[in-house]
Amino acid sequence: MQQRLRVTPLQTRLVWEDPAANRARFSALFDDLQGKTDLIVLPEMFSTGFSMAPESCAEAPDGNTQAWLKTEAGRTGAAICGSIAVLDQGRFMNRFVWADPEGNFHHYDKRHLFRMGEESGHYSAGEQRVLIEYRGWRILPQVCYDLRFPAWCRNRNDYDLMLCVANWPAPRRNAWRTLLMARAIENQCYVVGVNRVGRDGNQLDYAGDSLVVDFKGELLADGVGAEEWQINQALDAAALGRFRERFPAWKDADEFQLLPSASR
Repeated sequence: MQQRLRVTPLQTRLVWEDPAANRARFSALFDDLQGKTDLIVLPEMFSTGFSMAPESCAEAPDGNTQAWLKTEAGRTGAAICGSIAVLDQGRFMNRFVWADPEGNFHHYDKRHLFRMGEESGHYSAGEQRVLIEYRGWRILPQVCYDLRFPAWCRNRNDYDLMLCVANWPAPRRNAWRTLLMARAIENQCYVVGVNRVGRDGNQLDYAGDSLVVDFKGELLADGVGAEEWQINQALDAAALGRFRERFPAWKDADEFQLLPSASR
């Protein structure tokens, strides 16, 4: 296992429903990250913003953005991830996509769709919990509204790092920050939450507040405020292991079984 994993959250503005423009902008940001990080995390729907018009902006599973992601992972020497709108077998998905420099590609389809933003009327919900192994680290991907559902996020002693990518509006920023810290504490894991900034095409404002949180809920990095922000933050596997050994609360967790939601 790689003992120190360097993680870079990119808290940025997004160009509304313009994948080519967003890809070009991120490529420019990646220029300064080559060889300096192991994992780059982008916001939710990083190629379009939180669009409810997937008919006009969703891509095929092997579309331009996913091909670009694989190319950039090879160029930077880092895994790169975030979510995009995808049309797969006749269904629109808010899909977390991951590419790493070793040539691996993974995806996770957002399970909890934000009904208050009409996401559930435009996209289909995923059903599969996904774990990604990267350089010895076990990683759980989550997307925005998933953060509010602790049973879905529950650590079964099978992951070390939770990634949550989001377009989380500014009026609910306290919930975002609090839930990221709560998920880290209850799951005894690192949590990296990456949110966007600026105003989107729906005239919603985003305050950023991207966080890197350790297994005790303490902040390691904080993108507080409405400005674009990035940081290279090292996560320490040995410190996580020592804490879990000294304070093995995970051994007392309740057993449970996840069932399909009644609303699906």
